Amino acid sequence: MSAATPTTSRALLDSFASRHRLRAFEALPWLAAVAAYFVFPDYLALGAQILATILFALSLDLVLGYAGIVTLGHAAFFGTGAYTAGILAANGWGEPISGLLAAAATAAAVGFCSGVIILRTTGLTLLMQTLVVAAMLAELANKATRITGGADGLQGMEVWPIFGAFRFDLFGRTAYVYCALVLLIAWLLVRAIVHSPFGRSLTGIRENVLRMHAVGAPVRRRKLIAYTISAALAGISGALIAQTAQFVGLGALGLERSGTVLIMLIIGGVGQLYGAFVGVTLYMIAQDRFSTIDPVYWYFWIGLFMILVVLFARGGVLGLIERARNLIRKPS
Repeated sequence: MSAATPTTSRALLDSFASRHRLRAFEALPWLAAVAAYFVFPDYLALGAQILATILFALSLDLVLGYAGIVTLGHAAFFGTGAYTAGILAANGWGEPISGLLAAAATAAAVGFCSGVIILRTTGLTLLMQTLVVAAMLAELANKATRITGGADGLQGMEVWPIFGAFRFDLFGRTAYVYCALVLLIAWLLVRAIVHSPFGRSLTGIRENVLRMHAVGAPVRRRKLIAYTISAALAGISGALIAQTAQFVGLGALGLERSGTVLIMLIIGGVGQLYGAFVGVTLYMIAQDRFSTIDPVYWYFWIGLFMILVVLFARGGVLGLIERARNLIRKPS
């Protein structure tokens, strides 16, 4: 028994370490992003919006898919980041990188302060409190008309060229590359987190909170850390949207945005790291096509699409692909 224990431990450590190694299929989203830049030059502005929204969905997946924190108010952090970068750009400081950092810091602060209170609860109470936080921030933005523009939105933003050399153009070329690079950095960060011991403990919290308490894991502290990191990433996503669109409205803090990004994540697959890439891309392309084909009733087609996903692709598109792979590998 004593001889077998070190061997078993080494095998477990090797298995855990292998999770960090990049696999060939993980390059697919980035190859697709590079290809889209050249194949669809007329849709780069939409592509930049898709990339920024993928980051938003990725931030939600960190807390929902891995930590098991159910929220319908994640737009609170998205909107905080958008307004932070927007207010800076509208008041004489349009440097984009520092705007992203300021947005991340502000959103993280909101996430930490709200998380200290709301993460003490669970279930429906937690869900309602996340909604309350977003609603309070939306009302604050609505009332602070002199700063945020209120219902008319924040206008007059002037975003400087990136590093003083790459100016945002009407065709979205700079915006697309900018969003892609920021998303890549954020994805590498989230990937490192979910495959780390901290990330595995988040999965344990999601699966069985009582057992994690029993083994002495600081559950509340780890949930708060994950919630704060997620808030910072959502804030960066909001800042990207604000800087590339050069406009921020109250919708950035609305329930519709929180619900929509949740739908996108469900379509792709919750808790699978790459579900955000698949779900956001499918949803936003479908939205663009359906609204062009049927401008009045395009939401009906989106709803029908969601019903089909729920009926035939439980676990999202990635879950469907995984089940297909298992069927192929299953010996006859």
